[in-house]
Amino acid sequence: MYRFDARLNQDQKLLIQRAADLEGRSMTDFVLHSAEAAAERTLQDRAMLILTARETQTFVDAILNPLEPGPVLRAAVHRYKNQIGVK
Repeated sequence: MYRFDARLNQDQKLLIQRAADLEGRSMTDFVLHSAEAAAERTLQDRAMLILTARETQTFVDAILNPLEPGPVLRAAVHRYKNQIGVK
């Protein structure tokens, strides 16, 4: 177990205490539950790729109709295969 300490002003304490009381939780349980939920939301939000409609269409088009690799990419693949010994 780890300990987490925080200093609150009176308004913050009263606000959190009211909300905790409404949920039938202790302040500690309310704060921990709220912080955990906020952390999970933040991580999920950052993990999602958010595209505009135009970007989405461009992405879908690229997946459904991929372009042929250009000379630079073909040369890079050729060099890579030579380096790892694949023909």
